[in-house]
Amino acid sequence: MSNQTRSLIAVLALSASGLVGIAIDEGYTSKAVPDPVKGLSVPTIGFGSTTGVHMGDTTTPVAALVRKLSDVEKFEGAMRQCVTVPLHQHEYDAYINLSYNIGSTAFCGSTLVKKLNASDYAGACHEILRWRMVGQTDCSAPGNATCSGLWVRRQKTHRLCMGEGGEK
Repeated sequence: MSNQTRSLIAVLALSASGLVGIAIDEGYTSKAVPDPVKGLSVPTIGFGSTTGVHMGDTTTPVAALVRKLSDVEKFEGAMRQCVTVPLHQHEYDAYINLSYNIGSTAFCGSTLVKKLNASDYAGACHEILRWRMVGQTDCSAPGNATCSGLWVRRQKTHRLCMGEGGEK
């Protein structure tokens, strides 16, 4: 795709389909549950929110969506600080999805961002597939029953980043 259709990151915002994609990928829980990776030390609620969450907390779908929007704005702000190149909307949506899942600090310090800021757009998209581990478990391993959903998510996010759509 041509650079002419990329926009400065300052003028981009997560699209409606990007927001729905995160909600689908994260899933919804009305009660705080242990994070799949960090366990009880980082409980999650709603659509994957972790800030200020304590076991025993509850939410509603509407409250969880409002909180998710607030969370997304924080991830967008962090991405604007570390990504210096223009992006297509689909790339922006893919990177916010990844950042929402792995955290802004991990995202901004990643090889993905280094490649992206060097205008290696395809290389940056391919880096999404490197985020396939949960602890010592490779979620992309054939027959993996522990975290195969994460690998499906990474493949979908990679396709979105490459402009192939995030469906399937």
